[in-house]
Amino acid sequence: MVTVDAEDTLCLKRIAAMGGCKGPVRLSTQSLGEQLGISQQTASRRLRSLETAHLISRTTESSGQFVLVTKTGEELLRREFSEYCKIFDRIGGHYVLTGSVISGVGEGRYYMSIPHYQEKFTELCGFSPYPGTLNVKLNPQSVLVRKRIDTLEWITVPGFSDEHRTFGEAHCIPCRIDNIPCAIVVPGRTHYPEDIIEVISGVPLRGTLGLSDNDNVEVEIGYD
Repeated sequence: MVTVDAEDTLCLKRIAAMGGCKGPVRLSTQSLGEQLGISQQTASRRLRSLETAHLISRTTESSGQFVLVTKTGEELLRREFSEYCKIFDRIGGHYVLTGSVISGVGEGRYYMSIPHYQEKFTELCGFSPYPGTLNVKLNPQSVLVRKRIDTLEWITVPGFSDEHRTFGEAHCIPCRIDNIPCAIVVPGRTHYPEDIIEVISGVPLRGTLGLSDNDNVEVEIGYD
């Protein structure tokens, strides 16, 4: 298997992006250098290196130099594409958040006791939420993962009004703790700290899992 360094691979990608996998492309070392942000001399070395590795072939005509990505070069690019697909493929993947259990202020218990929210969470999440939330303070690494999760598709739980006040919408995303179906809930109108998550479930998570403040817990978010 042919391997090349990152700089040569970047050069090969540029030639392919110009159409070099489909046929010879007219290319000067000056224009290549400008596209890659390197000197003309460095661009020339890159081309020689790729040619030595049989990743490109070059011909020279009166109108200039023509470069073609070889079958070997195309195979190298396909392997790299496959690696990127493994990184970014969202089929059957998951994220894991880790942190420690903390006490809340009781708001979660209040909102999860409201019939409208209970009905909607049952309908949208597949379980009738226990009136309360498990509050988890994420470790620094999981705060970064939490930001990634914002790019996933969250479920919107609509708000409502009664004769006394208006209750805002909320957003949730399914998750699991020790294989127990759960959901992370974020109130729509509340600016919540990025290192804190609230988790609901159909069972009292603290009691079911024997959790106390400062105990470590893992929250797994799967996506299709």
